[in-house]
Amino acid sequence: MVKKLKPLAVGEQSSAKKVVKFKTMKHSKYYYDYTRNMDDTKDLKINPIPNYYIGNTYGYEARKVVEDWDLSYNVGTAVTYLLRSSYKHDSPYDCIQKAINHLNFELDKLNNKEQ
Repeated sequence: MVKKLKPLAVGEQSSAKKVVKFKTMKHSKYYYDYTRNMDDTKDLKINPIPNYYIGNTYGYEARKVVEDWDLSYNVGTAVTYLLRSSYKHDSPYDCIQKAINHLNFELDKLNNKEQ
């Protein structure tokens, strides 16, 4: 229970050293409505993985292939770029170039280990 203090008259001294005024915070009408910005039509649990990462015939996911073969980061990234190259963009050139870059990164890493 909060005790309400009466305001001091002009020139009156307080017996307490410091008078602290508390303001009661009021929440907006949206405070408890935590779902107000959520889109109910979109359910991410159905298929959170884009279609260009899933194979057509057997339905393998690129990340599971990389995980199953225990590939390094650069080789795994190159594989995923190659797997999606024909599906994500009109031309596979960008994805193939990115895969080549990651394979070059892996070669640099291997060359630095040998030295």
